[in-house]
Amino acid sequence: MALDTTIKNQLQTYLQMLREPIELAASLDESAGSKELLALLEEIAGMSDKITLIREDDARKPSFAVKRSSAHKDAAKEVGIRFAGIPMGHEFTSLVLALLQVGGHPLKLEAEKIAQIAALEGKFHFETFISLSCHNCPEVVQSLNLMAVINPNITHVMIDGSLFQDEVNERKIMAVPTIFMNGEEFGAGRMGVDEILPKLDSAAVAREAKKLDAKAPYDILIVGGGPAGASAAIYAARKGIKTGIVADRFGGQVMDTMGIENFISVKETEGPKLVAALEEHVKTYDIDVMHLQRAEALTHSATKNDLIEIKLESGATLKSKAVIIATGARWKEMNVPGEKEYRGKGVAYCPHCDGPLFKGKDIAVIGGGNSGVEAAIDLAGFVKHVTLLQFDPELRADAILQNKLNSLSNVTVIVNAQTTEITGENQKMNGLIYKDRVTEALHTVALEGVFVQIGLLPNTDWLKTSGIELSKFGEIEVNTHGQTTLSGVFAAGDVTTVPYKQIIIAMGEGAKAALGAFDYLIRQ
Repeated sequence: MALDTTIKNQLQTYLQMLREPIELAASLDESAGSKELLALLEEIAGMSDKITLIREDDARKPSFAVKRSSAHKDAAKEVGIRFAGIPMGHEFTSLVLALLQVGGHPLKLEAEKIAQIAALEGKFHFETFISLSCHNCPEVVQSLNLMAVINPNITHVMIDGSLFQDEVNERKIMAVPTIFMNGEEFGAGRMGVDEILPKLDSAAVAREAKKLDAKAPYDILIVGGGPAGASAAIYAARKGIKTGIVADRFGGQVMDTMGIENFISVKETEGPKLVAALEEHVKTYDIDVMHLQRAEALTHSATKNDLIEIKLESGATLKSKAVIIATGARWKEMNVPGEKEYRGKGVAYCPHCDGPLFKGKDIAVIGGGNSGVEAAIDLAGFVKHVTLLQFDPELRADAILQNKLNSLSNVTVIVNAQTTEITGENQKMNGLIYKDRVTEALHTVALEGVFVQIGLLPNTDWLKTSGIELSKFGEIEVNTHGQTTLSGVFAAGDVTTVPYKQIIIAMGEGAKAALGAFDYLIRQ
């Protein structure tokens, strides 16, 4: 496999940063994948005199390990990093980082976390099943590889599910990333060092909660780290007031969005790239960013210096003079029997991430809006057959998308279809049942996967007892300044009643809420 000129030039620049010699230990057979991997490794090894290509025998073929050579200053400390598959696509960055980190390039991680990882005792063997089109997978792979560089007790293998289908089927893996530790399922979905560490170091959550509890009150505290939250934080910080932002996952729903072509002034981009830019922008200001913290309740007591309190699931409580809620929305579920039971075992919500695992299989897409039709078009390119089920009498997607859908020979569209149950056995879904809304007849469709694309739900469950007025759809009611019905509490983005859930609108609403909150503060 030959690298194109642009990637090759970039890689040569990076490899100049290697400080210590490393080895690429390849485990190969006679398959086409092995030949492709060998060509890639030979090309990489030829770019630097600090890289040596050797052969070894591992159970997974094709695969290769990134090791310290005998001449490496830390040669005595083994590194357990292996790539089972050909790490291109979204995983190419994971490969580059592994080469640099094993080769002695300084680690981009706080000294406190490096020490915490290094102190972990016991043996931790991680396996991460990925797809090369998954934009959530690289963070898991890169985080576990980084931890393996720091602590020899940690080893990690990235496994491309499309190349190791037998293993995927044996372990009943139907979603990526799926992570195993010491042979047992450890977690699924996007996960970084900050999320992995607490699961290995049980005292970490309590230590972090204690730190958060001790923080002084903020002038403005933003709950949520999506486009609205980031925009609100920047606008608040620019006023020179004490600003904090607490978020379960920075970027929110945008992290699960790939093609973005309507963000004005940017012709096209991808969700993860936009989120990285947002986070970088936030970091340029004096904003206290608290990651991986989920809000549990909001209270406002006039007897406590008129401060608003945000209680977190970790047990910590944050205080602020004003609060902006920007908790966004999540995928809407069908709430039918079998959906929760087979989530990650055939039921999926992200076609870009999990789609490649269903290559050559029969799948369904639920939803006839733009998201559903786009998903069906995308999946039709590599699955055997797509059945699109739409509740309404007709599709609601844009005409250009419907025309494209109708041109595909392996897609069947069924309208007036209400999904009533997801069926399965042996911990794996095997079909669905839908009701014809005209005849009320029940029909069964044999399937190996279903992608639910029926819209979003606002993340307001934690506000039900706060006194904040919600719409019948659970959205936060706001006025023209982003003010909620509770004094000092503002809201912005997809979590509110503001119509048209768009990134650019959420950013504008975040800025407006911050200006509204600042205006509120100076008038107190």
